[in-house]
Amino acid sequence: MDVKEPTYAGEKYSNDSPPLDDATRVVEEKGIRIGEAADLYGDLASAEEYGYVSRGLKSRHIQFIALGGTIGTGLFLGIGRAFTQAGPLSILLGYAFTGIAIYAMMQSLGEMATWLPLPGAIPQFCARYVDPAMGFAVGWNNWYQAAITLCAEISAASVVIQFWNGAVGINVAAWISIIIVLVICLNIFAVSIYGEAEFCFASIKIITIVGLILFAFIIDLGGGPTHDRLGFRYWNNPGAMKEYVSTGSTGRFLGLFSTLVNAAFAYGGVEMVAVAAGEAENPRHNIPKAVRRVFWRILFFYVLGSLAIGVLIPYNEPRLIGAIKSGAPGGAASPWVIAVYRAGVPALPSIINAVILTSATSSANAFLYTGSRYLYALAQNGQAPRFFLKCTKRGVPVYCIIVTASISLLTYLSCSSGANVVFTWFQNLTTIANLFTWMSVSIAYIQFHKALRAHGVDRNTLVFKSPFQPFTAYFSLFFFAIITIFNGFYVFKPWSIDDFVTAYVGIPIYLVLYVFWKIFKRTSFVRPSQADIFTGKAALDAADAHWPERVPRNILERIWFWIA
Repeated sequence: MDVKEPTYAGEKYSNDSPPLDDATRVVEEKGIRIGEAADLYGDLASAEEYGYVSRGLKSRHIQFIALGGTIGTGLFLGIGRAFTQAGPLSILLGYAFTGIAIYAMMQSLGEMATWLPLPGAIPQFCARYVDPAMGFAVGWNNWYQAAITLCAEISAASVVIQFWNGAVGINVAAWISIIIVLVICLNIFAVSIYGEAEFCFASIKIITIVGLILFAFIIDLGGGPTHDRLGFRYWNNPGAMKEYVSTGSTGRFLGLFSTLVNAAFAYGGVEMVAVAAGEAENPRHNIPKAVRRVFWRILFFYVLGSLAIGVLIPYNEPRLIGAIKSGAPGGAASPWVIAVYRAGVPALPSIINAVILTSATSSANAFLYTGSRYLYALAQNGQAPRFFLKCTKRGVPVYCIIVTASISLLTYLSCSSGANVVFTWFQNLTTIANLFTWMSVSIAYIQFHKALRAHGVDRNTLVFKSPFQPFTAYFSLFFFAIITIFNGFYVFKPWSIDDFVTAYVGIPIYLVLYVFWKIFKRTSFVRPSQADIFTGKAALDAADAHWPERVPRNILERIWFWIA
């Protein structure tokens, strides 16, 4: 494996051309793409040999990716299990508390991604500011998690299709094949095509969730066909907080804690905005705007969504519990679909199921994109073979996409009952990968904050300065560490070796990756004064002058520019 780890400020990718000494001149003469690549790789020859990703994601693409890009089946289906397990108040608090920690983490990530909007971003930040071994661990862990989640979302979409009678009798492998081809086509040609697809997918999800929340409000006040005013009836009977594992106050607390774990999985992929920063137009303007939008995504979609479910159905709803236990296909296990049935609106279940199908396909599309960019970032770190740096003329890292997409073939294991056990085992390896990513981001920011001070950079001069730092980063790190350590509390009563492995296997995987690169490359922790916070920045600064200012011509454009 041809792997070479560059030390950004010194060792370069090629000795065949003189080192780059004027990033601004290269940007002017060769364009933004080659200019950024030359500044990052250290010489023009490497930039022209490998090419570079293209900044083809428009402002509206980035904003809608931030609002709804990776919302998948978790918000529509997975939330049902947590609801029946803990009750309406617990799930509301769980999603709210986790949302606060997610927002804190995204503030940290947003500041780093605005300073250096690089493709893949997170592995590079960890390698530059903390330890190259951490960049290796988080990069490969994220790539594996994205690739397997890609399989899981494709599998979910193929199962959702069976909700309709017309799909009965058709081999599920046919639907898997169609979805795989679709998501590859959306990624392989140009990042702008991916951006347009995510814009459309996210629009559908946003409209649906807003509609469902309005639907819940109307039904709750007695505006449904039955004119039954629900209020907070189900918070009194059967209750607001359900006991879990234990009884009394301890049981209710454990029920609440279990929703923190579920919510952490539902928020998975929220960091995708930073991953896409390296391909965003005018990133110093669009990334801060997108990061701020994450607050509204958390509030409207997750917090209000969990509240809406809690007022529409009781946590002991027999149809919901039965559908979850039996693994019913499609939206049958969705609390939203159950709520619609109870309200007596017969047409909506098929519409919601179609949206769940769209969400699963969208998430598969998003995880193919993020997985390929993590692989690309690892290659830039010198922690993956250099051929992964090769981009097409339209700026697509084609080998990264092909290798990541090839993992989707594992989805066919879900077609047979025996192979499905293996597929489930693969999925279990990713259970806490997101938590390690968010902890790594928090640690990277803490070191980045120190590095800015060590290099004499005044944070007040930053384009995007996140508030209350570094305490915000310490808070998110502590919160996610607690969830990681105690996420499998339920396996001890009664003891289950299978559940224990599922809950905690992610910890040794991450540590093995970290220790392997630590020993193999004899890496050391990066001192703040030696952290490379500047390589690649000169070309990005030069490119800032090339982005045209968007000036609204009328009130409609003013509203649209505010939204997107």
